Amino acid sequence: MKKVELKNVEEYEAPGHFKMVAMKLHGREESGIKNFWVGLSHFLPGGGADWGVSNFEKVYFVLSGTVTIITPDKKEITLGPTDSLSVPAGEDRYLINREKTPASMLVIASYP
Repeated sequence: MKKVELKNVEEYEAPGHFKMVAMKLHGREESGIKNFWVGLSHFLPGGGADWGVSNFEKVYFVLSGTVTIITPDKKEITLGPTDSLSVPAGEDRYLINREKTPASMLVIASYP
């Protein structure tokens, strides 16, 4: 077991993301987890992620605020606190915080 305290977690630049702070809480390097990693993302108003496809599965779990995910067919999925969404490997998406308050979200992702 390994406890991770947020005060000790380093921020990193997530490619394709804007107006947000990304932190990796658990994973191979952080806590020895071998099959997946867990990140915490804080999105400012207007913050999000550009269109992008990952070669791994993800789950988005919103802790606070509201995050909207847009699919290639222009479908919009809005997530509020305690809502979650699974994103299969190879599926494109766009993510945006359209609200006037920050949003925080856990990202759970498999390793490719």
